[in-house]
Amino acid sequence: MATIKWLFLDLLLLFLLFHDAVADQSESNVEKITESKTLVHIGAIFDPDTLDGAIAEISMSLAVADFYALHPNYQSRLSVHFTTAKDLVTTAAAAVDLLKKFKVHAIIGPQIQAAAPFLVELGEKAQVPIISFFETSPALSPTEYPFFIRVTQNDSLQVKAISAVLQNFSWHEVVLMYEDTDYGAGFISFLVDELQENDIRISHMSKIPTSAEDFQISKELSKLSTMQTRVFIVHMNTALASRLFALVDKKGMMSEGYTWIVTARSSNSLNVLDSEVIDSMEGVLGVRSHLPKSKELGLFDRRWKSKLHSMKPNSSVTEINISGLWAYDTIFALAKAVEKILSPTNPSIVNPNNPSESTTDFGSLGISRTGPILNNQILNTQFKGLSGEFHLVNGQLESPVFEIVNVIGTGRVVGYWTSEKGLTQTLDSTSKNDLKRIIWPGDSTIAPTGWAIPSLVVGTPVKLGFPEFLRVRKDDYLNKNIYSGFCIDIFNAALEIVEEKLGMKIHPQFFPYEDANGEMAGTYDDLLRQIKLKKFDAVVGDISIVASRTDYVEFTLPYSESGVTMLVPVKRDNRHNMWIFLKPWTWDLWLTVFVACIFIALIIRTMERQTENSEFAGSPRRQLGMIFMFPFYAMVIPQRELVVRDCSKFVLVIWLWLAFILMQSYTASLSSILTVDQLEPTFADLKKLRTESHFVGFQNGSFVGDFLVKQLNFSSNQTRPLINIGEYKEALSKGSRNGGVSAIFEEIPYIKVFLKKYSSKYTTAGPIYRTDGLGFAFAKDSPLVSHFSQAILLVRENQTRMDRIEKKYFGENVMTPTLARSISSESSSLRAYNFGGLFIIVGIATLLALLISERYIWQKPVSLVNKYLTSQKSPSNEVELVAQPTTLPETDIAGGHSLSPDQAEDSGNSERTNFGHISGDTSAGEDETENAEAHHS
Repeated sequence: MATIKWLFLDLLLLFLLFHDAVADQSESNVEKITESKTLVHIGAIFDPDTLDGAIAEISMSLAVADFYALHPNYQSRLSVHFTTAKDLVTTAAAAVDLLKKFKVHAIIGPQIQAAAPFLVELGEKAQVPIISFFETSPALSPTEYPFFIRVTQNDSLQVKAISAVLQNFSWHEVVLMYEDTDYGAGFISFLVDELQENDIRISHMSKIPTSAEDFQISKELSKLSTMQTRVFIVHMNTALASRLFALVDKKGMMSEGYTWIVTARSSNSLNVLDSEVIDSMEGVLGVRSHLPKSKELGLFDRRWKSKLHSMKPNSSVTEINISGLWAYDTIFALAKAVEKILSPTNPSIVNPNNPSESTTDFGSLGISRTGPILNNQILNTQFKGLSGEFHLVNGQLESPVFEIVNVIGTGRVVGYWTSEKGLTQTLDSTSKNDLKRIIWPGDSTIAPTGWAIPSLVVGTPVKLGFPEFLRVRKDDYLNKNIYSGFCIDIFNAALEIVEEKLGMKIHPQFFPYEDANGEMAGTYDDLLRQIKLKKFDAVVGDISIVASRTDYVEFTLPYSESGVTMLVPVKRDNRHNMWIFLKPWTWDLWLTVFVACIFIALIIRTMERQTENSEFAGSPRRQLGMIFMFPFYAMVIPQRELVVRDCSKFVLVIWLWLAFILMQSYTASLSSILTVDQLEPTFADLKKLRTESHFVGFQNGSFVGDFLVKQLNFSSNQTRPLINIGEYKEALSKGSRNGGVSAIFEEIPYIKVFLKKYSSKYTTAGPIYRTDGLGFAFAKDSPLVSHFSQAILLVRENQTRMDRIEKKYFGENVMTPTLARSISSESSSLRAYNFGGLFIIVGIATLLALLISERYIWQKPVSLVNKYLTSQKSPSNEVELVAQPTTLPETDIAGGHSLSPDQAEDSGNSERTNFGHISGDTSAGEDETENAEAHHS
């Protein structure tokens, strides 16, 4: 069946070729054919003298003949009125003339992009479909203009394909070059939105007028050649693009390392460009509309060339492009739609007013009766044309597939992009983000990095102090500056790694940021702003990473962690103080120990008061003295038995345990004070520095000056800029009263350098205000930032190399984020809080011993509670109590001594047994109380 089908098509196409050959022999034959048919007038506005216009005219002429040769029984016949228009004015006049004179049902065009908005508005007014297979501004949306039909690829999908190509090769920065037309600007706005959505930066946008001279284009290319970005996206018509790439080739910008991507505006017409233009574009990557290959297309191409020679024998056109195929399919779509809505009612333009004779009278235009019907029918027409499936979605030709072509010859397809799969080598492939081998500019097969460093201009601060970090020395013999220091060595180490990774040599050119006097030309912030002003590509030095600076530069990862703290002089040595023996404990601990001694002595005195212990006997004055001296007696004369009762001995052991711990802690703290070098800061309170109008210093040009005013709320009159270590020492030595400063706020690395030389008289105090450290600065979104950040990580991980660089300039590990000396300003004396747990344990144990020893403290409250509970349970106020015999031993168990004769007599009386009724509660309670008191007395 397939063979028969192809045979039929071959015979049909041979017939069409024969039909074309004899179609022009006699106009009378055409008139005879159309006498019984309904003519439907269609307008076409373009410039046949241009490449696209000539291709469109031939394709449309062939389409009319081919369609009715295939459908001879159709009752309608399209009559296409070709009108030449070379500018906006002639396009407008031609459109009005077609509507008034020929009363056309639809207009195809325009080719002039500037005329498209007018023609679309005119179509809306007359309700006549405007069909365009030429590129028009994306701002003319078919959804906003229902009578506008665009038979071209969807630009919103094309920009996605371009973005996918950029992401596939990890190109994050591009330069856009486009024609200065409405269509060019409209397409670029689509492209910019898509690139920004995918985090692709646009480093530069170059707008080229279509009338630009070669020297103007060449001047723009010279400017672009100095930029780091090497990925260029070109959106221009074929004429302007041909001139551009010829100049690009002359400029040497089609060499290795460059990447050029052209949009469908140019790549759709690669097969019609001159061989010289193609040669200048070798290695270019293009995105173009997908054209399915078919046998019908091959046969049509031969017929089209035959028609070209007969209609335009002297034309420079040699091949048909995809816009010619869209023109061919447009005629087929129109003819199909017209046949379906064919009505005997004619004409189709209804004008309620009296028509004007002037062909340019816009006010006399009528409204098409069949226009809306024809418009809807065209939108619903679907068929397989020469350009592929003809299917309009929202007034736009559905084109979900784009080809990725490599300009070698007329273009070699290296992959496809679809909205479902993204980039693939073939349409049937399942692997994404995969393209065939590409030949890049310079005949390279290695994908370009997308950027290059033609020259890296590096700015450096001019430091009069701290040469360990950065030093600029003038070499008169070589007549150049010599740069050295910790920062430079770290930069060079990172640069080696970056060069190795990128496979390119980067030659940085260092320039000091200095004035005519050889001094720093401003602050560090001013230096960094030179990057934004394009005077420097990067800044290398002891640059602190501060949030406010990220508004105009981008920092690498820090190569040194840091923080800001306070440098102050130390007080005189406390070891020369005659009251130093009090320093191990704070006043609250001394007071707590004293109170604890009195408390324990009182507890023991209470428990020993009814014993024969002579230590607590005597006059009240002697007993009071014993209370104060007892704890010390227990420690000084441990062999003497000071207490008698067991509970008292338990409390005494607890006290000795407490005293032992306190003595050991006191001894350790005093030893530390006497043996360890104590550097106590003169100032530790920022509030005191602010309120008492002390002066504070900072490194000249550093961000710390603003930090003191904005963050720490110092007055600007209180701050003093200093330059080097010598000025630091002199200012701190003088103090605020003698023209110096009371403290210096500085970053930790600089403080360590200072303390390395003057550690005996100065120290740090107060909190550390964390910063992000020291880093290198580059332009915003510079591709070098990520590469240098990775290189810095590798340098820091190589501990051997990092230590070697640090020891070279500092002699020790100065760049660590912590200080070698404690910067805490808190006192080292022990406080009561430190022994809070110990005092709580001693207090609880002592109170428990007291309750066990002195039962009357709790027995009387317990008896009262029992009596109350008994009274609540008794039904009446009269309660019968039975007295139980009680025998009191001769010896007091708790006290361990014999009772006196009076006590024994009382005890004997208590052994008597009494039985009786006691009325009321009072007498019983009184007797019980008296017995308890007699027992304990």
